[in-house]
Amino acid sequence: MVTVETISIVFTGLSISLAAFYYISTLRNAQKMQQLTLETRQAQLFMQMYGRWSEAAFHDAATDIRSTSWVDFPDFESRVLEDPSKYKSLGTMIRFYEGIGVLVKEGLIDMRFVSLLMAGDLRHFWEEIGPIIGLWRKAWSYPRLASETEYLSNSLIKYMEEHPELKT
Repeated sequence: MVTVETISIVFTGLSISLAAFYYISTLRNAQKMQQLTLETRQAQLFMQMYGRWSEAAFHDAATDIRSTSWVDFPDFESRVLEDPSKYKSLGTMIRFYEGIGVLVKEGLIDMRFVSLLMAGDLRHFWEEIGPIIGLWRKAWSYPRLASETEYLSNSLIKYMEEHPELKT
């Protein structure tokens, strides 16, 4: 015969099971929402940077640097570093890529975003400026000069090797 005590124990067990199921379900939903929020924030952050990259001022700076050639560091110094307009253009580009590099390094922006939208420009910029940066670092005793840009470029190369379908 079923007693009140048995019914009470069964009801308590069912209640605890339902509460545990509800708690687990709530945790899973919270984790999904947290992941979705993170992905949305990453996309928003990247789109802010992409907006900056798309501005005419950035393209003007890139064109200014691309249209300048140099033979060695003294030539680079006289053509770029001593010319306020070109120095500003170079600074604009380096600061932009430094920012992206920090965000990628800290996991705030996925490297896939960078590779999909600006791989060609970044690679071209670093191939052009990278060799002179080492000399500039020594000349100015500034070992971290453009270090995050270098990190970003190296990370992009590695990412492209791991994802040949995205190679530009």
